Amino acid sequence: MKAHWCDGNQVELLINGEAFFPSVFERVRAAREEILLETFILFEDKVGRELQQVLIEAAKRGVRIEVLVDGYGTADLSTPFVKEMTEVGISVHMFDPQPKLLGYRTNLFRRLHRKIVVIDCQEAFVGGINFSVDHLAESGPMAKQDYAVLVRGPIVADIHRASMDLFHRTRNSAPDWTDRSEHKVQRRAGGASMLLSIRDNDHHLRDIEAQYMRAIRSADHRLVIANAYFFPGYRLMRALRVAAKRGVNVVLILQGQPDMPWVRLASQFLYGYLLRSGVKVYEYCERPLHGKVALVDREWCTVGSSNLDPLSLSLNLEANLMIRDHALNQQLFEHLNRLADAKCNEITLEEVNRGAWWKTPVSVLCFHFLRHFPAMAGMLPAHTPRLEPLTPGAEEAEMMELNQDKPS
Repeated sequence: MKAHWCDGNQVELLINGEAFFPSVFERVRAAREEILLETFILFEDKVGRELQQVLIEAAKRGVRIEVLVDGYGTADLSTPFVKEMTEVGISVHMFDPQPKLLGYRTNLFRRLHRKIVVIDCQEAFVGGINFSVDHLAESGPMAKQDYAVLVRGPIVADIHRASMDLFHRTRNSAPDWTDRSEHKVQRRAGGASMLLSIRDNDHHLRDIEAQYMRAIRSADHRLVIANAYFFPGYRLMRALRVAAKRGVNVVLILQGQPDMPWVRLASQFLYGYLLRSGVKVYEYCERPLHGKVALVDREWCTVGSSNLDPLSLSLNLEANLMIRDHALNQQLFEHLNRLADAKCNEITLEEVNRGAWWKTPVSVLCFHFLRHFPAMAGMLPAHTPRLEPLTPGAEEAEMMELNQDKPS
């Protein structure tokens, strides 16, 4: 699929599960022909069960439904949960399921990390929000801060084709449904220009990173990145420094509650490198930051599933929408500005330099390990990713074997 900008789209920003889940469920309930759904995580909690029920209702009224979950992120769906869906005709697939080796799962890398929902090839959701209750504030202080967009217009056909293409390339047998996007009239719905950028391990190795680079190099006023896992390549970090030195207000909003302490230690090397050039760094500390958004100047922004880290940029399957729309850009800027002012701690160069003498060499080692981790992972035996249909009964033993908790 060749990426291209298309005009005439409408976009709505959805912040956290409180906005995302009701919007998705409403459109699933209104679907008439087809639903395509890709997600890294689908849990059997309050959110997952409500999704299951609205999909079942849609299937009973004749809607064709394809659900694709990741074999690592969603390894614990029970057979009864899947059976309730497949019995009404919903096709449930697992991306790249792998057997255990010495008690450990072997599909740690090359994950399906995309979060896409397409309804009747007329509306689509793209973002970073999984179908789990930990994206709702009611789950407590560890509820995730995250983003998605609902779009209408010609871009939906591109999103639909990208999802269909993944099914075509990874299924063991020919699909029993056709790509309907070519036969749908995608009317203009608004004034936003959009480009769907995907990352895979075949033809789109650097597409998302390349779009970030173009946007950063074009910045002349402001540049804000809010990212959960921020360990980009040297070229992207250098581009941020260059932008700051030429007078662009460069702001990074990063996770203040990293999953592993050594990740925070590695961040100190990154912070020092950027702060010395005038980049402003904030750590969001109210709740875990799971977002993957950015904006440049007053038009460009991106929302999607891709972090700026080695897993997302070099191994995972990801999807981001690049959007040129002044209203969305301003809405996202105002929201992130409020986050930085009220919910974040600003990191200073004095703070980074303070502490034990051993922190600097250790942080450098940790940072370079993270940066070169994809190359080391790439030395592991390669395989061709595939989709495994989940059918009642037949997959029970495999599902139980794969059943294990995992991070999101």
